[in-house]
Amino acid sequence: MKALMKTTKAAKPHEVEKKWHIVDAENLVVGRAAVVIANVLRGKHKTSFTPHVDCGDNVIVINADKVRFTGNKLKGKIYYRHTGYAGGIKGVTAEKMLDGRFPDRVLEKAVERMIPRGPLGRQQMRNLRIYNGTEHPHTAQNPEVLDIAGMSRKNKVGA
Repeated sequence: MKALMKTTKAAKPHEVEKKWHIVDAENLVVGRAAVVIANVLRGKHKTSFTPHVDCGDNVIVINADKVRFTGNKLKGKIYYRHTGYAGGIKGVTAEKMLDGRFPDRVLEKAVERMIPRGPLGRQQMRNLRIYNGTEHPHTAQNPEVLDIAGMSRKNKVGA
């Protein structure tokens, strides 16, 4: 009966091959882009995915300041933070965050909230690099283009 049994092989950290991907976030919906980026960071697109090992790839996001929201989220979505003092909760709308000093944090927070919390999630978030313009210092890694717009269209019915 041993011939019929199948075993699943868990990936070990030294066996993982990491690739580099680049995403142009111009005119992409924040949530749809964040889902694909989070899955690539975790390694769920690989057949050797192991939940307790960082087997994801590195992702470079350019034009992060040109992402968009659907519906009324631009004015209605509020990002909260706490100063650490009593009654120190602060809220900023998505519109003010995109027009502010760090518009890349909108996409960063969306991806971060789709990654598991804990040491492994923090390690996977270190593989994400987000830039506001089209320039990035990672050309030596020869990143492959990750077409998120094509992936989201492919998943819709009738497209």
